[in-house]
Amino acid sequence: MRFKYTISLVFIVALVIIEKENNILSRVSDKLTPRQTPQTPLSSNVSGLALLKQNSSYSSFIKLDSAFTHLKRRLENYTERLEALRGERKHILLMATTRTGSSFVGEFFNQQGSNMFYLFEPLWHVERAVTLEGGGTNATASAKAYRDVLEQLFLCDFSLLESFIDPPPMNHVTTSLFRRESSSSLCQEPVCTPFVKKVFERYHCKTRRCGPLNLTLAAESCHQKEHRAIKTVRVRQLETLRPLVENPLLDIKFIQLVRDPRAVLASRMVAFSAKYKNWKKWAVDGDVPVDDEEVKKLKGNCDNVRMSAEVGLRQPAWLQQRYMLVRYEDIARYPMQKAAEMYSFAGIPFTPQVKEWILKNTQASKEASGVYSTQKNSSEQVEKWRFSIPFKLAQVVQKVCGSTMKLFGYRFVNDEATLLDKSISLLEEKTFMFR
Repeated sequence: MRFKYTISLVFIVALVIIEKENNILSRVSDKLTPRQTPQTPLSSNVSGLALLKQNSSYSSFIKLDSAFTHLKRRLENYTERLEALRGERKHILLMATTRTGSSFVGEFFNQQGSNMFYLFEPLWHVERAVTLEGGGTNATASAKAYRDVLEQLFLCDFSLLESFIDPPPMNHVTTSLFRRESSSSLCQEPVCTPFVKKVFERYHCKTRRCGPLNLTLAAESCHQKEHRAIKTVRVRQLETLRPLVENPLLDIKFIQLVRDPRAVLASRMVAFSAKYKNWKKWAVDGDVPVDDEEVKKLKGNCDNVRMSAEVGLRQPAWLQQRYMLVRYEDIARYPMQKAAEMYSFAGIPFTPQVKEWILKNTQASKEASGVYSTQKNSSEQVEKWRFSIPFKLAQVVQKVCGSTMKLFGYRFVNDEATLLDKSISLLEEKTFMFR
């Protein structure tokens, strides 16, 4: 009842200001309209703009116009805040690293239905823009950029993201948004505009023919959706996202997806073959130099994942009931159960559309389970890596990522026979509390 009273009061104030603006406009108009009288003949060489600038009411009008625009934005933000406080709108960030099954798990939210606005890896554009010539990034600068873009996107504001898209959008229209086709909301009406011939869009919608992406329409569609979810593999530290929790306009939940680091390496060696030439060479001959930059990079990735999880599992005050850790292996074994848990944690209805998609896409054929496919035969995928990674590489991972593996409940192997024996589980039964 208090919410209704407060928002009604705000709108009454807005109406009063609008009425005052109309009155002032009327008075300004009367004063600025040149009137021809016998004493003051109408001057034909005085422009309307000059008359405006000569009049003392002009500056008042400009200030009022600015104030009204500011009030309009305040009202929009107030509505967002009320919906967040009432629990009507949820914001979900799915955090992961590459080759952890995040595209597959992201579909759990993408398939939710008409109430969900889902974005797939929007930070791809930011990463490209902040990457240095040597291939690295400034961790502090990139973390802030990632956080600020995410914050705006959760509020349906694409303006900051636009500044990172290359080539820059023209009039908020782009043909270059990364993996547009992986976000159902961007391929549905009204965002799906009429198809334009001879316009190339690399990541075009697959389910229907659409014109270039109009980000203004995307923002409008986002505002109309009840919930918003974003999937990203580019956030390194959960701690850097604390300002999102502190934003009163957001009711955000973090879901961190993790996977056995040995499986991640095995998958990356296939998916990113050119970048993992050294690992492929080491797999064939020679010892792995533990002080090599590639090995250090693997350790750094493991440490980042572990440190974020340690913050989340510790449940500091700012993360109370806002963090959930999920292992890909558990999702692969019990997809329906884990999806239901994620939806329960997020506070969003687990719709029949999602259940149907999970049933259909966790029993895919071998042909359909490609490197980037969201169709997986869950029971087979979870153990597949054990037969593609040499034992000596598994040993290296265990050495540099040992503390991460222990935290998440991944068992070590001491010989090749154990690695190849599927009857021996490498996964501890472990529960990560998220309530």
